[in-house]
Parts: sequence; C-alpha cells; structure tokens
Amino acid sequence: MGRPTLWHIPISHYSEKVRWALAYKQVEHERRAPPPGSHIPVALALTRGRQLTFPILSVDGRQIADSTAIIAALEESHPEPPLYPADATERRRALALEDHFDEELGPAVRQAVFNELGSDAESFKTVAAAGAPAPLRRFSGALGAYARAYTAVRWKASDSEGAARSRIKVHEAVDRVEAELGGGEYLVGDRFTVADLTAAALLYPIVLPPGGPIPRDGLPRALDLRSELGDRPGLEWVEEMYRRHRRR
Repeated sequence: MGRPTLWHIPISHYSEKVRWALAYKQVEHERRAPPPGSHIPVALALTRGRQLTFPILSVDGRQIADSTAIIAALEESHPEPPLYPADATERRRALALEDHFDEELGPAVRQAVFNELGSDAESFKTVAAAGAPAPLRRFSGALGAYARAYTAVRWKASDSEGAARSRIKVHEAVDRVEAELGGGEYLVGDRFTVADLTAAALLYPIVLPPGGPIPRDGLPRALDLRSELGDRPGLEWVEEMYRRHRRR
C-alpha cells in the first residue's frame, strides 16, 4: 500500500473509527476534509457515484469507501497490530459486533445528538466549527445555521419522535456493550479488536473522551443524553479504550 489519503469529516464518528484504525496501525497518511456540505459531491466524484459520503480511503488508485471496508483493507496491508482476532470463532463474533454497532448505534447516535444540539445554538456552533476547515471557523454562526438545516434534512435531526427512538437505541447499545463485556476488559477475547474500536468510536459523541475529536470541555454544556446514561460502566469503558488504545 502506498501513502493513502483519507477523505473524512472531522467530527464524524464513522470517520473517527477509520482515523483510530490508521493511528492504531501507525499508517502514515494524508487527510482531506472538504468544507461542510461538499463531501457528498466529492464522495460521488471519487467513487464514480458509488458512495455518498465519507470516510473514503484513496490508495494505489483505489477508492475504498465505508469504514468496514477500509479497516478490512488495512488488515490486509498492515496486519500488525491486528484488529481481527486470529481465532475464527472470535473473528466472526468481532465482525458481527462491528456490523451491529455500525448499523444500529451509529445512525442512532447521530440523529439523537444532532436533535439535541438543534435546541442549543451555542453548542451547535461549536460542533459545526469543529467540523469545518480552519479558515471557515470564524464564521461559526453561519456554519451553525447551515449545519442545523443540513442535519435536519440529511439525518432527520428535527424529527423528535425519530430522535426519541434513537435515544432508546443508544441506551440499548450501551446495554449490549456491558453485556458483551461481562465484567471483562474487551468485547471479544482478551485483547483490543475491531469490535471495541467500533463501539468506542461510535459512542464518542456522547462520551466526549479525552483524545476524541471534540473535547468534553469544548461544548458549552453537557449533553442531556450523556446525563441520562449516568455513570454507566459502558461509558467508562469508552474512556478507558481511548486512554489505552487511541494513539495520536
């Protein structure tokens, strides 16, 4: 694999999943984060219409779209340290958990968080600025207004009933994390795998752990959803995974 380029959204939890994998495997790469709202046409152009959004990894003339496919490619090109368990049974379980959290937790976190931020203009401005290129961050008010409108359409963030269902899914996902841990340190086996990385990365917008894309003290106030969940072991586990394994 040559030197790859990661096309990403700085605040995206799916992009964070891939950034974490690249960092964990110490893969040197370039990063590109187009202005907010332009990622869809860029993604369509890069993938010739196959993919609407980021992350996309450009390497050796290929455009690898979707966080799961990117990590699979990294496992092949950079097998050490591994994110897939060596044991076949454990590998199937880790990949099944990755798929479950990608499909159930990721969209729910996104809708629930943006729905809550929609009633908090200052926090929304902060998040929108964090996701924009540096030259645009001084226009945080305009970015916040644009992001509120965009997320309402793209991810149905203004749908209160849908957001309520998403909040329930987030609670269920934390229940699943704690059940899979069963008092242990990792979700599968006795070492860090793609299952741990996926669950922790997709929960980052709620936990806001040190080392994540948005620091907890970077928001004007704590999220109500985070307060709802309280001091759950599953959320403490997210912070521990970041502390142990999120290389810069």
